[in-house]
Amino acid sequence: MKALVLVAKSKFEIRDIPTPAVGEKDVLIRVKACGICGSDVHGMDGSTGRRIPPIVMGHEAAGVIEKAGPKVSGWKVGDRVTFDSTIYCGNCGFCRQGLINLCDNRRVMGVSCGEYRQDGAFAEWVAVPDHILYRLPDSLSFERAAMVEALSIGVHAANRTPRHLADTVLLVGAGMIGLLTLQAFRVAGFGQIIACDIDAGKLELAKKLGADVTLKSDECDVPKEVQKLTGGRGADAAVEVVGIPPTVKTAILSLKKGGSLTLVGNVTPEVALPLQVAVTRELDIRGSCASCGEYPACLDLIARGAVDVDALISKVAPLTEGAEWFERLHRAEKGLMKVILVP
Repeated sequence: MKALVLVAKSKFEIRDIPTPAVGEKDVLIRVKACGICGSDVHGMDGSTGRRIPPIVMGHEAAGVIEKAGPKVSGWKVGDRVTFDSTIYCGNCGFCRQGLINLCDNRRVMGVSCGEYRQDGAFAEWVAVPDHILYRLPDSLSFERAAMVEALSIGVHAANRTPRHLADTVLLVGAGMIGLLTLQAFRVAGFGQIIACDIDAGKLELAKKLGADVTLKSDECDVPKEVQKLTGGRGADAAVEVVGIPPTVKTAILSLKKGGSLTLVGNVTPEVALPLQVAVTRELDIRGSCASCGEYPACLDLIARGAVDVDALISKVAPLTEGAEWFERLHRAEKGLMKVILVP
């Protein structure tokens, strides 16, 4: 089969590789659409250590079942499906608690690291275990379905964030995941939604997608502006989707006493924490990793139009152009958001 292979740091080739073997509980999916994730773009140059060549990346995919293993039940050839980006074991203590994103034996599609290698979906076919499959609504296109993994991260973050109806929430970072998280805020019942970023174009899009107020963080003091917008209290909640020291600090300083911070971004492995602020304001700080069973809700939100993913899809391109689009994303071409590749 044809696949887009990362053959060396920042170097891709279209190669003929063996079609994946199908185990007893696996299905073989003909890939119809696969989105380029920010983690793929960050990983292509070797900086994360999570995309060690050679590897077929890609974990935001949808397609049609072409073959099913002998012990697969509930699925048949021709079913339109997507799948979780995480292959979880279903047997460890965390899986048994329903915390599949924390699985002790977790493997991520399209990742190659020191612990494992798991080829992904930038290829004509991909094989996955049947327990991570989700059925697509009939009305949902494959391109839109390829957005469900990214949306699930935002929905999971919103679910992880304590809230009362009409609470004020600050979104720090209006990139792809941020803009999907913003829409999840609106569905979840937050009141005033404030978004901050340094990119005016992203803030304009945030406004269109539901932000009540946008703040250009390199032109104002965000915590002070949030104070003004909340009667001097601060935001009830903040969600940080960048993962660098200045943005984490901004989120913490913008919170009211007793407020909550949800950390999604993790570009840098460590950040300095304003400890005295966190302690004396009695802040709740929690992480949010991937998703945990939110796919059905996300597929429904996209199919009903409750979340707009079309506004974030910049380009649908053939897999053969993948190297070019990876390069354009890597150099952060202005206005470029989600690129979806079609084998």
